[in-house]
Amino acid sequence: MTERVRLAAVFNAFSKLYIKGYVTMEKKLVYSGKTKNVYALDNGNYLLKFKDDCTGKDGVFDPGENSVGLTIEGVGDVNLRMSVYFFEKLKAAGVRTHYVSADLADTTMEVLPAKVFGKGLEVICRLRAVGSFYRRYSEYVDNGAKLDYYVEMTFKNDAKGDPLVTRDGLVELGVMSGDQYDSIKEMTKKITKVVADEMAERGMELYDIKFEFGYDSEGKVMLIDEIASGNMRVYKNGEYIDPMTLSGLFFA
Repeated sequence: MTERVRLAAVFNAFSKLYIKGYVTMEKKLVYSGKTKNVYALDNGNYLLKFKDDCTGKDGVFDPGENSVGLTIEGVGDVNLRMSVYFFEKLKAAGVRTHYVSADLADTTMEVLPAKVFGKGLEVICRLRAVGSFYRRYSEYVDNGAKLDYYVEMTFKNDAKGDPLVTRDGLVELGVMSGDQYDSIKEMTKKITKVVADEMAERGMELYDIKFEFGYDSEGKVMLIDEIASGNMRVYKNGEYIDPMTLSGLFFA
């Protein structure tokens, strides 16, 4: 048996074992978040394990809340499916993300390594004045009023209620550069437009959505985390659609 033939046989045998699940990539839990666990893989990437937990308050879902408020069976699965749908769409559009692949049966997604901004930052794009935006500015705007892709950023800090932070603040604090901020804002509007258009095609309206961004070793910005029903507020005929119903309608 030649060396090439021997190596080919070994590779084929390994592949069969891998497919059957006898050979698996090592993973180590590095972070347990509100809606997913994060594992480090031995290839340098990370694995996100989606949970059935949702942010909210008093048992009511609210993407603007900063703590887990309820658990909905199957929401992790549908959140992963929607994330994969949009990540693939963004990849085709040339938008940089951390997405590598997904295992729908295991409710996991493999992603590229990315450093988060500061100790965690959320980016919200608002098309309607609802939720925390309306609560803050109700003296100046009507509930549900249209907004022109309004982008705001908040630090991820449960104890402080995810405080808002400005562009100047982020730069002054050394969290990001002005160019990174501008890139995130531009990407946020572009990604939100993609999601809003997809919802409109299905007879629904996106009111707001939140994202997370990170950057690679060269400082280049990329979309991270997920794009899912649990991170957006969508309405149909003026009525709010809960995450599970939204996912069902989206993939109907």
